[in-house]
Amino acid sequence: MSVPVVGQSPVLLGCDFSSAPSRKKPIVIALGSLSHGRVVLSKLLYIDSLEVFAEWLRQPGPWLGGFDLPFGLPRELVETLGWPTDWLACMTYYQSLSRDQIRAIFAAFCNARPVGGKFAHRATDFLAGSSPSMKWVNPPVAFMLHAGVPLLLQAGVHLPGLHPGVDRTDVHPSPRVALEAYPGLLAREVLGQRSYKSDDRQRQTPERLIARKDLINALEQGNTRLGLRLKLSHAQHDAMVDDARGDALDAVLCLIQVAWAQTRFEAGDSAYGLPANMDPLEGWIITA
Repeated sequence: MSVPVVGQSPVLLGCDFSSAPSRKKPIVIALGSLSHGRVVLSKLLYIDSLEVFAEWLRQPGPWLGGFDLPFGLPRELVETLGWPTDWLACMTYYQSLSRDQIRAIFAAFCNARPVGGKFAHRATDFLAGSSPSMKWVNPPVAFMLHAGVPLLLQAGVHLPGLHPGVDRTDVHPSPRVALEAYPGLLAREVLGQRSYKSDDRQRQTPERLIARKDLINALEQGNTRLGLRLKLSHAQHDAMVDDARGDALDAVLCLIQVAWAQTRFEAGDSAYGLPANMDPLEGWIITA
């Protein structure tokens, strides 16, 4: 599963991440490119273990990826717990904890707070409508951070605004750049509160199938504020419609978000559209 390289332009990728991937629920990577305002999907990859995913990340680039997992914790949480407020030091400490320890620490934090304000949030979570990155269930994004960010760091990937990474320097430098993406942000722009996916077979309804069709059609027409049109083959279109879990579609939504970030970079923004006042501890969801 190699990363194709086209000239010096980075391959774009969107990643629907799982902290416990399996054949039933794999990590899905959407590979593509940006051309004249069109995001062209080249292929979908399915990875069923964190070990294989880690190996895949270590391949040479250049690539620019949008990953559906939080890259940081809320500053309020970190300061209350007395953890390091330097991002790398905080992530290193967080990685040293077990999931059971994380669950117990975060539950104690929430139990000490009033109803309606149990969780601490990042600034970007409010704008994106995403779950707080300290949430450990439904969805377990705290464990996604715990599993995913260390793999990006171990692979030497550049996380703008957070960590410089290490470029591979074989014959040519081949930077690999990762940004935090969130498919729900773009999906809600099109569908509002309509649901388009479910892992529960009993909830994989005709209404959700219609919502997936509507969402894909809007993306193909470029009917979002990002101003980009999605280019799919008939087979890719049908596969995304038929994926009732929505994993492939979520990976493609991340791909479109990171394509927008690439347009910002091409316009001279070395931060890929991240805000200048981004908290360097919390991180930011692109396009939020």
